[in-house]
Amino acid sequence: MAARLDAIDRKILKELQDDGRMTNVELAQRVGISAPPCLRRVRALEEAGYIKGYRALLDEKKLGYEVTVFAMVHLTSQAEPDLKAFESFVRKAPLVRECWMLSGEIDFILKCVAPDLKTFQAFVNELTGAPNVRNVKTSLTLRNAKDAATVPMEGE
Repeated sequence: MAARLDAIDRKILKELQDDGRMTNVELAQRVGISAPPCLRRVRALEEAGYIKGYRALLDEKKLGYEVTVFAMVHLTSQAEPDLKAFESFVRKAPLVRECWMLSGEIDFILKCVAPDLKTFQAFVNELTGAPNVRNVKTSLTLRNAKDAATVPMEGE
C-alpha cells in the first residue's frame, strides 16, 4: 500500500507529523501545490488510513505524572479468549499508556504512568489480580533518551 503514495503524499505526511496544526494553505505551500488539491490529498490519506487522527502531545510530568514504569506481564494461558480478557482489562486502566503483545517469555509489556510510586503500586496489585495473570515484573524508568512520536519518512 505504501507504493501508492507519491512524493507529494509523502511530503504531506512528513509535514503533518512535524506540525499537525498548520493550515491547509500553509501545508500546500510547504509541499508545493495549491490548497484545493492539497486538501483533497489530505482527506484521501485520512480515508485510506495513513492518517489515523490528530492530537496534542502532552507533557505527562507537567500534568503530575512523575513516574513512568514498564510492566512485563506473563499470563497463565495464551488462548485467544484469555488474551482478549487481559487486553480488555488493560484498555480500561487509565495509567496504562501503551500495551504491546510480545513473542517470547513475556506476553505483554505495558508502559504506565503514575503520579507517584504508591499509586503505581496500587495499580500493580490490581494488575496481578487481572484475568489470567501469572506474574508481573516492573522496571522504573530513570530518564528518557528518545521519545519519537513520528514514523520515519524516506530521507530521514
